Amino acid sequence: MASTPPPLSRRAFLPSTIAAALAACGSNEVAAPAPTVSPTATPDPTAAPTPAPPTPTPTATPAPDPTATPTPVDLAVDPFTLGVASGDPTPDAVILWTRLAIEPLTGGAMPDERFDVGWEVATDATFANVVASGSAAAVPDLAHSVHVDATGLDPDTWYSYRFVLGQYVSTAGRTRTVPAPDSSPARLRIGVSSCQHWETGHYAAHDHLADEDLDLFIFLGDYIYENGPRDDLFESPTGTQRRHTSGEILDLDAYRNRYGLYRTDAQLQRHHASRPWFITWDDHEVENNYAGALPNNATSSREFLVRRAEAYQAWYEHMPVRLDAPDGPDYQIHRDLVWGDLAHIFLLDGRQYRDKQPTDGAQLDVPGLDGLPFRTLGPTALDPDHRMLGLDQQRWMTNDVSTSTRTWKVLGQQVFMHGLTLIPGSAMTLTDSWDGYFANRQEILQGFVDAGVEDLVVLTGDFHSFTVGDVRPDPYDLEGPVVASEFMASPISSTFPTRRDGVAPLVKAFNPQIKLFEPRNGYGVCEFTPNGCTMQYRVLDDVQDPRPA
Repeated sequence: MASTPPPLSRRAFLPSTIAAALAACGSNEVAAPAPTVSPTATPDPTAAPTPAPPTPTPTATPAPDPTATPTPVDLAVDPFTLGVASGDPTPDAVILWTRLAIEPLTGGAMPDERFDVGWEVATDATFANVVASGSAAAVPDLAHSVHVDATGLDPDTWYSYRFVLGQYVSTAGRTRTVPAPDSSPARLRIGVSSCQHWETGHYAAHDHLADEDLDLFIFLGDYIYENGPRDDLFESPTGTQRRHTSGEILDLDAYRNRYGLYRTDAQLQRHHASRPWFITWDDHEVENNYAGALPNNATSSREFLVRRAEAYQAWYEHMPVRLDAPDGPDYQIHRDLVWGDLAHIFLLDGRQYRDKQPTDGAQLDVPGLDGLPFRTLGPTALDPDHRMLGLDQQRWMTNDVSTSTRTWKVLGQQVFMHGLTLIPGSAMTLTDSWDGYFANRQEILQGFVDAGVEDLVVLTGDFHSFTVGDVRPDPYDLEGPVVASEFMASPISSTFPTRRDGVAPLVKAFNPQIKLFEPRNGYGVCEFTPNGCTMQYRVLDDVQDPRPA
């Protein structure tokens, strides 16, 4: 096994970001990170991921205590087809999720009535020591989804959980609480990824993630994709490429069925059952590149808000989130999570409140990068009132980051903040990113400088790549202060929109603020300790293979 170097120290953290090592993802092919590495570093095949404790399985689960079992129901088929999940843990509680669905691809096929679903939380995998239990309503208006706030738990503790409906018992999941606010944890180890297009690959990354030794998983958006079947996507050499089962999804029933399709994946279910998730969305949960109330197509804003409301409801119905169900097109999901005195994680919403992407810069076609709309920056991007997060969310985030007393401040968000240009020394960039909100980003980051914020980490999804970069108020002014280090985690299955060998040399040549750029599939493992932060990247050999190294 390759030796593990010391992590990025806090004192060395802000002056310059280090790059993280890429590692092949598999039982025999994962490498440890290096404190400095060239962007062209190759995987070390000698090391393996640290396995997580085994996830409880239904075969090891005895029959539940009859006192916790609701009245038997007349269902001929097991309704727990979509598995279980947990998320948004606190020191004494965690959200538990499931959804009853006999036929998840066609509306669920459940009777149009309320079901009372039993749930149990235990300190052991056999449920010999149940410490919390109860019953939760699964109602037709919410697609028979179940969200349980399991309270009264101990801080910093792992638990097993399951659901019961009549004679049916769900898969057993594994979850945990966070440390107490006044505690001093020795570490926080999180997995990070995003973007899991059903049609472009399998979910082997989730299978590998389930085996990692992680406290929490952060998913940064694009849980589903809204498009219909796309014949232009590449075919698997083995004929295993998957297809969406309907055209573009536009209403509540269609969004529910699309989530039902994605949730049937066994590898995704296994990872959900292995630990709590902290989840936000990006654009494809509604429509590609939408901005606030404005769609990306010719639909009116009024029609789009109806679609957005139904998409948001379906998202809630399928996510283990500490939120009330939405009631219309406005739905606040930005929130935070505190890990003792070690870390403060802010999960942002970069879609619902943003102003429209700028279109007043000159659009340039770059050879080899067909389909990527690069633009120069015009007056809109340089207007500080042209905002990515909206004013209220921005004020919440900047105030709480600036006043947080935790060692590490972590922003979980969707699009790259470190900048990316194809013109040396200036911005010709993708305006859907923070570069399209150039002055707004500058205002936020300069505010952090003025407030003396230190040890800030940005975790990013969206761009279907691994990157490591320095974050400055002006990303193209290398004399400016480094405010944060950004780690973009690669996608689960979505693929880079153009050839890797076309874009990578340009990015590396013209962006000295980016220390690593690799358009590959996989995920990141980020570990925080009181003295350092280390990011390891795991790379899939072949996203088309359901069981790759």
